[in-house]
Amino acid sequence: MYENELNALKKAGRFRERKVYDVTLDDLASNDYLGLSRSKKQFKKAVKLVNEFTVVSSKASMLVNGYHPIHRIFEKELAEANSFAEGMVVGSGFLANLALIESLVRKGDMLFMDEEYHASGVMASQLLGDRVVTFAHNDAGDLRAKLEAYPANRQIIAVEGIYSMSGDLCKKEIFALADEFDTLIIVDEAHSAGVLGKTLLGIFEYYKIPVRPRHIKMGTLGKAYGSYGAYILASKEIISFLENRAKPVIYSTAPSVFDTALALVNFEYIQKNAKKLRKKIAKQQALVENVTGIRMKSLILPIEMESNKFALFMQKGLMAQGYLVGAIRQPTVPKPILRVIPNLSIPGKKLRHVLALIRHNTVQ
Repeated sequence: MYENELNALKKAGRFRERKVYDVTLDDLASNDYLGLSRSKKQFKKAVKLVNEFTVVSSKASMLVNGYHPIHRIFEKELAEANSFAEGMVVGSGFLANLALIESLVRKGDMLFMDEEYHASGVMASQLLGDRVVTFAHNDAGDLRAKLEAYPANRQIIAVEGIYSMSGDLCKKEIFALADEFDTLIIVDEAHSAGVLGKTLLGIFEYYKIPVRPRHIKMGTLGKAYGSYGAYILASKEIISFLENRAKPVIYSTAPSVFDTALALVNFEYIQKNAKKLRKKIAKQQALVENVTGIRMKSLILPIEMESNKFALFMQKGLMAQGYLVGAIRQPTVPKPILRVIPNLSIPGKKLRHVLALIRHNTVQ
């Protein structure tokens, strides 16, 4: 029934399939920035925490009776640490973006979205019709022009703390524009929480931006926090509005109790060990700069490939050497890249080796 479409994807080098990769490969493909996915010690802590309660699964939506004490504990700890008034756990980052964008942008409002915002936000924005304007990636000048050109009851900006494919940090000037125009600003911290800031809280902490009632932070638990799920941090008023209007919150089963517990113990671990982890992040970044000349502020290293075919060829060749990297193709990125994540579980010697292999095979 879909044979022609599948064949076209294969011909274009855009065909994808789920694979269970060899666990012995050194993982430079995932978003497990701090290497917590392999921590059995943290896993056992989460099991112990869940076992303290009678109910161990979600069983219903949060607005029926799926809201668990572990959800509430995590929300409160995360909100307090990040200086937000209130928090909410959500089933996934995709659902969090859908919840925020679909519910907050009302009639008479305008959403201003970075053109490289995550696909979940882009899809949500397609529900808004003419209430959405995209601005050039990380371009404060273009954003200013569009804020001036499109007045509205409420203006809402949507950006990422670290952009997932380029590794770019959101420019501080965009936060300043949000203040100047008195807009709401949604900041997707999926790739910046656990990586940036003195205590690794993310872009707000990194730039030393005081949290205001018009700031909204969302992020995922499946990256630096080593679990699965997502969260939204905001004012009490906005969280209450989401409880009443956000369909992914109202009509979804509550997030997994165990996954929330695992994120909680991992978050506490990160906070306790932030100084040590920050030094390790800086060490990986310095090694990348030493080998490639590229100065990283994130833990995402995109290396442009000449074609989809070559990206897949490089990925396969590196796997033969014991390394797994991401071969990212359209429509995720305009041009194919190898996406290399020098996460903290990769020893310096191996990181140097894999970077040298890539450099040798891509530098003309």
